[in-house]
Amino acid sequence: MEKVRISKLMAERGMCSRREADSYIERGWVKVDGVVATLGERATASQTITLDKNVASQQSARVTILINKPMAYVSGQAEDGYTPAVALITAANRSRTDRSPLRFDRNQLRGLAVAGRLDIDSTGLLVLTQDGRVARTLIGEDSEVEKEYLVRVQGKLRPGGLELLNEGLSLDGKRLKRAQVQWQNDDQLRFVLREGKKRQIRRMCELVGLTVLGLKRVRIGQVMLADLPVGQWRYLAAHERF
Repeated sequence: MEKVRISKLMAERGMCSRREADSYIERGWVKVDGVVATLGERATASQTITLDKNVASQQSARVTILINKPMAYVSGQAEDGYTPAVALITAANRSRTDRSPLRFDRNQLRGLAVAGRLDIDSTGLLVLTQDGRVARTLIGEDSEVEKEYLVRVQGKLRPGGLELLNEGLSLDGKRLKRAQVQWQNDDQLRFVLREGKKRQIRRMCELVGLTVLGLKRVRIGQVMLADLPVGQWRYLAAHERF
C-alpha cells in the first residue's frame, strides 16, 4: 500500500490543514499507530493517526467569523484604493444578534483566512477562519459544500440558456460541475454551486446572454446569511456546521 506524508493524510481526514499538521508533528503532538510521528514521515491510509489533547485545546480556541460583506470591499488582502473585509471585524461592528459567548479580541484577527472569496462587486456571506479544518471543508480541492446566491440580471436569455446554466457550460476549457439554477422572479436567478471559479456566475451568465447587475451570497452549506446586517459580523456558533 502506498505511503504518503502524514500531514496530507491528516488534511484528507479533516483533522486540520497540512500546515497545521506539520506544526503539530514538530511539537510531538501526533502519533501514528501509537508512536510519535516525525516531520516528513509517511504512512498508509490504513494506519491510525491520533492527536494530543493540546491539539483539541488549540483548535477550540480558533474562531470562524461570518461577515455580510458590502460592495467595494475586497475579500482578501488590501488592494490599492480598496479596503479588505477583515477591516470590518471590530467590536463596534459586531452584530447585536450574535449570541456567541466569545469576547472579541484583536488576536482573533491573526491568521484569519478567507474561505471562499466574493468579488468586490458582490455582497453577502463571507467566511474568515483561523481553523484549517473549516478552510479545507469549504475550499479544499474535493469540497462539495454548496454555495447559494441570489443574482439580479438583465438581458435576453438565449434559447436553452437555463439548461446550459444548470449543466452545459465550460469555463477556461474545463466543464463546470452541475449547478442548480432557477428563476426567482422576472429579473432574479437563484444559483447553487459546488465550486467557485473566479467570477464564475458573472461569466456563466455572459455565456447565455445575461449581464449580472447584483450578486449576493446567502448560504454556505447549512450556514445562512439570514438577518446579519450589511457590514456587520458574528462568530460561527458552536452548534453550526457547514
